Amino acid sequence: MAIHPSAVVDASVRVPESCTIGPFCLVGPDVEMGEGCELMSHVVLTGPTRLGSHNRIYPFATVGMGPQDLTYKGEPTRLEIGDHNEIREYVTIHRGTIKGGGLTKIGSNCLIMAYAHIAHDCFLGDHVIMPNAATLAGHVTVGDWAQLAALAPIHQFVRVGAHAYIGGGTVITQDVMPFSKTSAVRDVHAYGANSIGLERRGFSKERVRAIQRAFRILLAAKLNTTQALERIELEVEQTEDVKELVEFIRKSERGVVK
Repeated sequence: MAIHPSAVVDASVRVPESCTIGPFCLVGPDVEMGEGCELMSHVVLTGPTRLGSHNRIYPFATVGMGPQDLTYKGEPTRLEIGDHNEIREYVTIHRGTIKGGGLTKIGSNCLIMAYAHIAHDCFLGDHVIMPNAATLAGHVTVGDWAQLAALAPIHQFVRVGAHAYIGGGTVITQDVMPFSKTSAVRDVHAYGANSIGLERRGFSKERVRAIQRAFRILLAAKLNTTQALERIELEVEQTEDVKELVEFIRKSERGVVK
């Protein structure tokens, strides 16, 4: 096995020769690692925790710590992780609680992106994707192939069905149906040109006025985007700024916020 001299690995840990433990990792007692696992650097891995094979854990992730639960009194609860998972930077995954069954469990082939949190007594199936800063409170169950999006918090005891998709920033407080696409209402609008910011960046008043006029047509003329662009090209001075705005909108594949 390849264990960096700066890593601290408890003598009780079972580490196959195919594993790699990088600089400044801390592997505590009651940890079992499967074949081909890699702890890149600065990983904290405590137990009781069992890793399957070929898991890769990125820097500054903390895996297997005790739960954030006021009733937890240090009992030897467990964390089990399957095979071929990617656990990215600053992820936190906690063991279970006695009252919750004592086990947090993650399946195989999951991608847990940076800053995601998996709390005590959660169960994740296989092929789950948790993007950046997605958060599972305690006792959450996530089905196979479910995909959360960034900044999506899931309330405790909620179930997310298999193959479900949850949109970015969506707060989930009830069960999410399998095969569904669930997202918060996106009431987002553009409110005109950033005139004060542009002036602070040295834009002349003439440049700002041309941009403002283009935005008035885009946002207040009750035209669709195609009609608004045609009118801008006819009625607004074609400064480099206005041309840049029009070109940006024409090249948009997802549409623009209006």
